Amino acid sequence: MIDNEIATGLRPETVVKHVDMDEPTRKFAIDLATEAIEKFKIEKDIAAYIKKEFDKRFEPTWHCVVGRNFGSYVTHEKHSFIYFYVGNMAVLLFKNG
Repeated sequence: MIDNEIATGLRPETVVKHVDMDEPTRKFAIDLATEAIEKFKIEKDIAAYIKKEFDKRFEPTWHCVVGRNFGSYVTHEKHSFIYFYVGNMAVLLFKNG
């Protein structure tokens, strides 16, 4: 469980399920999500933090969904999509608009 990994100081395992973005942006997304999960406990707050940071760094409009159980079907701009897990927390991040 992710809470136990953070409490013991271990970095949770990251598993990328699908990605369409360059390596530096991918790394930033994973590092930012890990930071957000450590910082916030509410999934909405984690998603808002990631979205706002991406809007600042890479210009709007980014969308972020965070949770343990959700389905999705989205359209995204080229080179602006990543879906991955940090521990048991899924992160869907994409740009559209």
